[in-house]
Amino acid sequence: MEFAFKMFNKDLTCTKGNGTYQYSVGEWIEEEEANCVKNGFHCAQNPLDCLTYYPDWENSVCYLVEIGGDIDEDDRDTKISCTRIRLVKELTMDQFIEQAIVYVIQHPEAPNNSLIGVEEGRQGRYPFIFARGKHPKAKGYLGNTIVLLKEEEKSKKINAAGAYEIDGRVYKADTFYDVWGREVR
Repeated sequence: MEFAFKMFNKDLTCTKGNGTYQYSVGEWIEEEEANCVKNGFHCAQNPLDCLTYYPDWENSVCYLVEIGGDIDEDDRDTKISCTRIRLVKELTMDQFIEQAIVYVIQHPEAPNNSLIGVEEGRQGRYPFIFARGKHPKAKGYLGNTIVLLKEEEKSKKINAAGAYEIDGRVYKADTFYDVWGREVR
């Protein structure tokens, strides 16, 4: 079994060729060929890469998908195309963030997704902020989740990770925090 992530419109439709395709949860669907540029069922190994193709988080859903058959990899990010796909589980925001953290930890040498700040993360268009580096720090608005991924001093391997919700009590808005949840001045 191999798994990836796929985003859809809230009604589980997405673009396919010149039209729209309707997906169903739990049902295997198949296509004859897989090519990241022109056919197959597209998904991504890093959930953050899904936002490149479905950037409107408020009007989209993200699913863990099981994939199989012929698999074609993209050369720009972790997008792949496959000939078999099945929707397994819709991810909550917390599960989406957790899966993104797992991907980065398991693939420390992979290029950073554009949503991951180098050493510093600040509020963007999503309710989460990622920062990665030797001494990462991040800040956000009330309700945001900040995610910090600390690399080893002499490699890109992640040796510490922290995720904190800006709740206004323990973690304040517009304040930088480090991987251990300490305020950075």
